[in-house]
Amino acid sequence: MSADLVFDLTVFVLSLLVGFEVISKVPATLHTPLMSGANSIHGIVVVGAMLIATTADDWVGYLLAFVAMAFATMNVVGGYVVTDRMLGMFRTRGGAK
Repeated sequence: MSADLVFDLTVFVLSLLVGFEVISKVPATLHTPLMSGANSIHGIVVVGAMLIATTADDWVGYLLAFVAMAFATMNVVGGYVVTDRMLGMFRTRGGAK
């Protein structure tokens, strides 16, 4: 294994652990507002994953780039779904008049 691959895997694993720790400390009542407010950050993650994909040289790099883009895309879509559901709670039942 090359040193670059080991470095990239280390950053990937550490980012997973840090992300899990940060999100697990947030109270449940704040998850919905944080998810809706973080959509722009997730969009930046998708762009970063695309940039990483352009530097991939082997199948491992392509696989990691694909996984990063898949997770980032799920975050973006999930954020918009949660935001839509949250805003739906404030709509009137009979429609806007």
